Amino acid sequence: MQRAIDKLDAFQKAIAKAHLASAGISIDALDTKPLIAIANSWNEICPGHEPLRKLAEEVKKGIIEAGGEPIEFNTIAMCDGIAQGHSGMRYCLPHREIISDSIEAMVVGEGIFDGVVYMGSCDKIIPAMLNAAARINLPSVVVTAGPCYAEIKPDESKKARAKFLAGEITERELIEETLRYYTGPGICPFLGTANTMGCIAEAVGMMLPGGALIPSSTSMRRFAARDAGKALMHMVETNIKPSDIMTQAALENAVTVLSAIGGSLNAMLHLPALACELGLELSWDAIAKITSKTPVLTDIVPNGNKTVIELYQAGGIPGIMKSLGELLHTDALTVTGKTVAENLSKATIKNKETIRPLDNPFKKADGIQVLYGNLAPRGALVKTSAVPDELKRFSGKARVFNNEDECYEAFHKNEIVSGDALIIRYEGPKGGPGMKEMHRVTEIVKKIPNTAVITDGRFSGASGGLSIGYLCPEAKDGGAIALVENGDEIKVDLYAGTMHLCVSDAELAARRARWTPHEQSGVSKFLARYSDSVEPSDKGAVLK
Repeated sequence: MQRAIDKLDAFQKAIAKAHLASAGISIDALDTKPLIAIANSWNEICPGHEPLRKLAEEVKKGIIEAGGEPIEFNTIAMCDGIAQGHSGMRYCLPHREIISDSIEAMVVGEGIFDGVVYMGSCDKIIPAMLNAAARINLPSVVVTAGPCYAEIKPDESKKARAKFLAGEITERELIEETLRYYTGPGICPFLGTANTMGCIAEAVGMMLPGGALIPSSTSMRRFAARDAGKALMHMVETNIKPSDIMTQAALENAVTVLSAIGGSLNAMLHLPALACELGLELSWDAIAKITSKTPVLTDIVPNGNKTVIELYQAGGIPGIMKSLGELLHTDALTVTGKTVAENLSKATIKNKETIRPLDNPFKKADGIQVLYGNLAPRGALVKTSAVPDELKRFSGKARVFNNEDECYEAFHKNEIVSGDALIIRYEGPKGGPGMKEMHRVTEIVKKIPNTAVITDGRFSGASGGLSIGYLCPEAKDGGAIALVENGDEIKVDLYAGTMHLCVSDAELAARRARWTPHEQSGVSKFLARYSDSVEPSDKGAVLK
């Protein structure tokens, strides 16, 4: 791809080079070296991103050693954990589009770059950067900060939270105990959306082998960042682009790995969105077809009581992919310039209890399911691997809420009881707007036996229990979830893959005739624009 600057007349090209030189870029390098963008989402707010400033220096070393000239710029990155539980969560999914658009504006707008290193760590940022890489299609590689170490087991962290909620420990004590789980900067140590999307970036071929789970703030992580800079230079020299790597086969590999690790449901938003950027298609049904034959090979929290560091120590994503064997398209190309098969020839599995073989999986092939029925004719999603067996068939009475806050308030009034099917609607991409995460509600229902959450909103990657979300069509679009009334019977059968609202078609038609959509309060101009232009969940919540 010819750079835009190279098409300029001699005078304008000289002026553009003068601007770059005045920012400290060598005049000689402008004529003789590939210019490599480092799109960095470093900030001091998000713990997964705090290490990226120093890691960028390692990336630059690799680029320089391989004969390139690195040029760094920044974009934004929100922390879902900090935005959790308040209206700020509405911005988390929309800011995925801001990141992709801002990188496009810088890289394509400046028109000077030969390749891009994408540096990001967390829930929406890694997907945003993969989308930008697909859209811009310059040689690209992804680098994350890696997960932080945990001194305590996940269940010990959960016990501390339970003690705080019971009034047994102070806020300070909860913070101090939590810092034994989140011991320092880096990605949270569980298999939430952040680590899931890092693993997917590796599985789809856009990250160096093993790169997803190398622990943060280690020499291995620094060396991996430097190696990524070198790998990017090789891609520039050989003209390997994201479109060569992120093929349909590579996307299917990513889904297979997603299922094998029991990863976050949010990947079901981000993978269709990535496919859209690539000019490909990846429907929920296509994903479900893969997950239905791919067993869960590891018991990382929330599917068990191990952290992602333990998965790294057992062999990481290369170990998972090696164990998957014939379920993968091993001829897919990667950022190493080699195929998946060539990369996996060096992979080892160091702990066969943490990374199980296909013939002895941790759980059968039920990591993620798409449920259908009159309540969700276009589908709803559930992370089956995190649902207790006793809840895989459920029948309950609807308790209807028009937003998450209403449900949370009912909990504090002790109004939620066993047998309730909590219907939380108008929290989809359009209705939220922004599709808030329902993590605090899923934490609540795990404390109340025989309850379910059914929503057109989404979930944290750490959520468990019978949590059914991403329901399509959403309430704002007039989906059947908008017509549910208190006391309606809801039946869910994960074995049959069904979810049914036990109300006659005639009654639903009568309710629809008198239905008017609920409007959320406090919607900003930005979120209103997002609501007007966002596509449904099953289309990846991309913008029209």
